[in-house]
Amino acid sequence: MAHQMSSTDIDISSSRVLIADDIQQNRELLEAYLADEGYEILMANDGQQTMQLVDQHQPDLILLDIMMPRMSGYEVCSQIKSDPARRGILVLMVTALNEAGDIEKAVNAGCDDFLTKPVNRLELRTRVRSLLRVRHLANERDRLLAYLEEMEHRVLRGDG
Repeated sequence: MAHQMSSTDIDISSSRVLIADDIQQNRELLEAYLADEGYEILMANDGQQTMQLVDQHQPDLILLDIMMPRMSGYEVCSQIKSDPARRGILVLMVTALNEAGDIEKAVNAGCDDFLTKPVNRLELRTRVRSLLRVRHLANERDRLLAYLEEMEHRVLRGDG
């Protein structure tokens, strides 16, 4: 009997996660919380370094602090989400700010989800897992659509 693939079968362990926070202890704590998930973890300590690592490594997900030097999390998120080549990268804002205005500003910048500090380990792991599943399902959908489009063109050209 063929095995039906469910959303829990999606392999997200090879995902690349970028942790961006200007405070080293915060980066190390988030890394420790995710350590046994198998993700490739990258670290940035300000907004500009975050953008450099995004361009070099194309992470699947960014855990992004809002209050960072050289470029805020809002600015980083806006740049990522306004660029079609980067738009699919998921952004989870992690912030000590929890005023309604801050959350609204994060959503307007295009973030996919947010957590307030101090971060709960289980909540972080669950949100990261869910977001990565969404990312991998979207990638799979895009591959299927491209394949179907190619097949359609072949049929229309008469060579398929």
